[in-house]
Amino acid sequence: MSQANVDIVKSVYAAFGKGDVPVVLAAMAPGIVWNEAENFPYADRNPYVGPTAVLEGVFARLGSEWEYFKVVPEEFFDAGDTVVSRGRYDAVYKKTGGKISAQFAHFFKLRDGKILTFQQNVDTLQVAKAIGD
Repeated sequence: MSQANVDIVKSVYAAFGKGDVPVVLAAMAPGIVWNEAENFPYADRNPYVGPTAVLEGVFARLGSEWEYFKVVPEEFFDAGDTVVSRGRYDAVYKKTGGKISAQFAHFFKLRDGKILTFQQNVDTLQVAKAIGD
């Protein structure tokens, strides 16, 4: 089942990259627990519970506050029910024009083909500088 989990996570990144948010949300369990990295701007509402909370608290803010926000996974690690991805965010913040090319690690826990938990780790200092904090 672990390769299937990696494939699910890869499909989520592909859908997010195309702006297909309904596909991303459909991959989440109804009670998903989503955590942004400590000190990331959207960690203010951690944890986000349920796809609607993720949509409103994370995705909508990314879409409205950033000129673009690309998530580029570079490597995947199969740990059975957990999938870890490593990559970079490439983005420009609208208000300041601040750019980031920040490393990230994402941790996904899956069960029965759905994402149960998500934990983001990222270079939050780079993000803070881009948004003017």
